[in-house]
Amino acid sequence: MRRCVFLAALFSLALALPGAAFAGVVAQISLSNQRMLVYVNGQPTYTWKVSTARPGYRTPTGTYKPTTLSRYHRSSIYDGSPMPYSIFFYKGYAIHGSYETKYLGRPASHGCVRLHPSNAAQLYSLVQRYGPGNTTIKITQ
Repeated sequence: MRRCVFLAALFSLALALPGAAFAGVVAQISLSNQRMLVYVNGQPTYTWKVSTARPGYRTPTGTYKPTTLSRYHRSSIYDGSPMPYSIFFYKGYAIHGSYETKYLGRPASHGCVRLHPSNAAQLYSLVQRYGPGNTTIKITQ
């Protein structure tokens, strides 16, 4: 009986707070379209061009959570290249700003997901506001 009362109360709470079920950020990246669609609290909010892995490299597919945020990161592999607003999600892979904006919309990276610096700043701010635990990164073909 107690279990039924608990489940009923939980169900009522879910109905009273419909936005709570979708609280957070989802960054959905399409490798084939070279686009990122960002959902905030379940609502499509931004669509941005990205650059992912060029031939000979790979961007991992799957679903991830941010592991580290770094506002002023520089690559330890590629000659200290600037990676502003880095959101690391798998090993050394990150979503980050890039000053090579002319390549956005087509594969150009060594595997990271590149964004225009202003878009990377917006995404970084959202991840900070909602928290890495409430952020999901989905990368599909």
